[in-house]
Amino acid sequence: MKKIFLLMVIALCATVNVMAQRVISGTFVDKDSDDGIAQATVSLLKKDSTFVKGVISDIDGRFSVTAPKDGSYLLKVTSIGYKTLVKPVRVSGSNVSLGKITLALDAVMLKEAIVNGQAAKMTVKEDTFVYNAAAYHTPEGSAIEELVKRLPGAQVDENGKITMNGKEVKKILVDGKEFMTGDTETALKNLPTSIIEKVKAYDQKSDLARVTGIDDGEEETVLDFGIKRGMNKGFMANVDLSIGTYDRYAERGMAAYMRDNLKIMGFGSANNTGNQGFPGGGGGMRFGGGNNGLNAHKMLGFNVNYQNAKILKIDGSVRWNHNDKDVMSKKSTENFLSSTKSFGNSKSQSFSRGDSWNAQMRLEWTPDTMTNIMFRPNISISTSDNVSNSADATFNDDPYKSVSDPLSKEGLSKLEELEQLVNSKKASSLSYSKSTSANGMFQFNRKLNNRGRNITFRGNFSYSDGDSKSTSLQDVTIFQALDKENYQKNRYNVTPTKSYSYTLKGTYSEPLGKQMFLQAAYSFKYSKSKSDRSTYDYSDIDGYDFVIPAYRDWETYLGKLNGYPNLDEYLDEDLSKKSEYDTYTHEGSFQLRKIGRKWNYTVGMMMQPQHTRLRYKYQGMDVDVKRDVLNFAPSLDLRYKISKVSQLRATYRSTTSQPSMTDLLDIRDNSDPLNISTGNPELKPSFKHNFRLFYNGYAPSYSQSWMTHVNFSLTQNSISSCVRYNEETGGKETKPENINGNWDLRGALMYNRSIDSAGVWNINTFTNIYYQNRVSYLMQDNVTLKNTTRSTTIGERLSISYRSSWLEVEPNGQLSFAHTRNLLQSQSNLDTWNFNYGMNITVTAPWGTGFSTDAHMNSRRGYNDASLNTNEFVWNAQVSQSFLKGKPLTLSVQFYDILKKQSSLSRAISDTQRTDSEYNTINSYVMFHLIYKINSFGGKNARKGNGRDGGRPDFNDRRFSRGRGMGGMRPPHMM
Repeated sequence: MKKIFLLMVIALCATVNVMAQRVISGTFVDKDSDDGIAQATVSLLKKDSTFVKGVISDIDGRFSVTAPKDGSYLLKVTSIGYKTLVKPVRVSGSNVSLGKITLALDAVMLKEAIVNGQAAKMTVKEDTFVYNAAAYHTPEGSAIEELVKRLPGAQVDENGKITMNGKEVKKILVDGKEFMTGDTETALKNLPTSIIEKVKAYDQKSDLARVTGIDDGEEETVLDFGIKRGMNKGFMANVDLSIGTYDRYAERGMAAYMRDNLKIMGFGSANNTGNQGFPGGGGGMRFGGGNNGLNAHKMLGFNVNYQNAKILKIDGSVRWNHNDKDVMSKKSTENFLSSTKSFGNSKSQSFSRGDSWNAQMRLEWTPDTMTNIMFRPNISISTSDNVSNSADATFNDDPYKSVSDPLSKEGLSKLEELEQLVNSKKASSLSYSKSTSANGMFQFNRKLNNRGRNITFRGNFSYSDGDSKSTSLQDVTIFQALDKENYQKNRYNVTPTKSYSYTLKGTYSEPLGKQMFLQAAYSFKYSKSKSDRSTYDYSDIDGYDFVIPAYRDWETYLGKLNGYPNLDEYLDEDLSKKSEYDTYTHEGSFQLRKIGRKWNYTVGMMMQPQHTRLRYKYQGMDVDVKRDVLNFAPSLDLRYKISKVSQLRATYRSTTSQPSMTDLLDIRDNSDPLNISTGNPELKPSFKHNFRLFYNGYAPSYSQSWMTHVNFSLTQNSISSCVRYNEETGGKETKPENINGNWDLRGALMYNRSIDSAGVWNINTFTNIYYQNRVSYLMQDNVTLKNTTRSTTIGERLSISYRSSWLEVEPNGQLSFAHTRNLLQSQSNLDTWNFNYGMNITVTAPWGTGFSTDAHMNSRRGYNDASLNTNEFVWNAQVSQSFLKGKPLTLSVQFYDILKKQSSLSRAISDTQRTDSEYNTINSYVMFHLIYKINSFGGKNARKGNGRDGGRPDFNDRRFSRGRGMGGMRPPHMM
């Protein structure tokens, strides 16, 4: 009995002791941004400064430390770049919650600070990937495009399209605020990397979903660039002037004025390098350099963000873009359209220019805690000019077996003798177009209680007015006919277009229970579009030369016509086309939404009745047709929150797509005898299923992060083109047909970690697999057959990097293997390998000298054409030197494709043809840059230039080491 009593006493004492734990907790946040401060060092001291315990704050800035007994203590907090904080704490038998503890920026970093670690390249917060910009060394003066290319999970293609973790980035934010909405390229090409501290990648909900909680499936993947703390208050400017060999130039400038509630940025750039940037493509396995022709761009932009507490937010931007293009191309094709062989060659020269102006704004007003009002207007004006000249021919065998230049006069003559020439065509064209458009969205939301009941009214409108003029000459010769035929098509088209639409939408959310909501929405949309093309035919007029005239030089083509500019006698009523669409769409949807601590899900169904009317007049047919359809589309969004840094998400979306009304018309369009099209009144709407499974995680140990996703899509009743090849003329007749069997499956895996505990060595791998099953119709022996092309693509990117405060060395490589099998056309079966391997090196010397280089071997294997199985060793380099106090002035020289090995040849293969293309480009040149930075932030100390960015320390380094001793590494270099 005594033993039992003693055990009870011991247990009671232990319980009391546990209950009496004296836990001191809180959250460290940045005084300016209110962001949590990760890995701040917390020391619990006695009043005489004797050390008691120490901890590190987590990724959100939270900490907890247990005091051994009651009494008075000192809480000492240190974090790189912040002033040390000492806070008295009194403990008396219970837990102590300190709430938010703000740390103030330390504008001057001590030069004697010792570094023994590197900041993590990437962290994860639930579904947000956070990249530390300073951990990615970029060449001096580079724009953020070069930073994005280095981020794990990111891809930037040759056209500037950004893909992040398998999804396209549609919007750029700066410090969480919209930046040049609708134009990601302006940010990529003009924001300097030197002002960026971190980059966040996440899915941002639409305006409607964010305010109402109703998931409309219109979330966008965004990149949010955070400006370095200490640089978000004041004025800065960055000017980059350059000149290069081969008359290359690339000028860029930006200026920004920022305060707590106001951010104003202006940009300007002009270049004729195709916005290639540095390092220029050697490390991206970009065969052909990514430049199709010689391109010159000019841009002016202005962006403003204003926020008055939480009441009023204003984002707006204005931009002007101008482009000039000189594109010379050569193409050779092999068509898989019939059992006979069909080859084609073409060469063309085109010049184009364009101007566009765009202004947009977002105004969000929250007059009280229950009301949100938003307005988004947008206006755009654009013009474009184009002139071109081309020649092409079709052959019934590979022409390169017989001649070296199939389109030369001698080559065509020999191929005609060999009876391999099917047809030839010369063409010349001139066009001009202009358009004006305006659209806007107004949204009103009112919360009816604090439990989730709310109602929203929304209206959208759009209007556009366009006009285009074009004239073309075509001289066609058909050689395989019984008698060689020749005809000429000379036409002039004037096409005014107008369209407008409006949408009215209402939504309602009703709480059903604890964290469960029923959400309903209804919308009505009316749209109208009108096109009235007048075609003037002057094919019987001889004496035209196939030359490239000046822009808008209509006199060259039309001046020979009687009565010009009054061309009524040449108006061809049959070739003229008039169309007018009216569409009425009702859409109703219901969603059940559950928000739990771990599980969130949304299940919904959309019903969409649609009425369309088309009035159409073309080639002697005058029709007025109507169509009524009813669409259904279910949806599912399921999320499981594994932890604060890990989640599993599954989504299902379905969409329906109607065939165009013109495809449904039983009209045979033979206005171009070599490209005849026919409608199909029996077409059905297509229905697409999209399923996505996504998982990500993060482990602080060795800064490990990973991401994987699987996407599956299946389309029922796809609309495919059934192409009949005419062996006699080399022409094609196309008819749309429904087809089933189109589906694809893709997956990816990204893994990033530090090899050593200090974060000096890092490894990153990104693997993707893509399987595609594509079906199409193929004509063999006048019989329509269903053809299937199956392709599997496996890609891998692997890099290992060593980085210190002054050096980064990164060996890396990429591999892409494509396995393609064609059911009916075995000649298109291929197993091809594209791979590259090489190294990036960046050096920053203490005296302000910088050196960057990338050298990569780009290789191709497995192509039938031996000329495509190439090795291209592409080497780029940059040397820079910074001057003056604080290093605001930098001179640099960039060398692109030093060995002149990069080609402009590329290949594309589809289920119907193979195409090899070559363009005029300048890949090898030298650029000289003068860069000047003006930074005026904070007070006097912040402008002394002790840090390379206006007094901020280099966030590539840590001042602490989780208990390890200090020393052993160099201090961070400050430019």
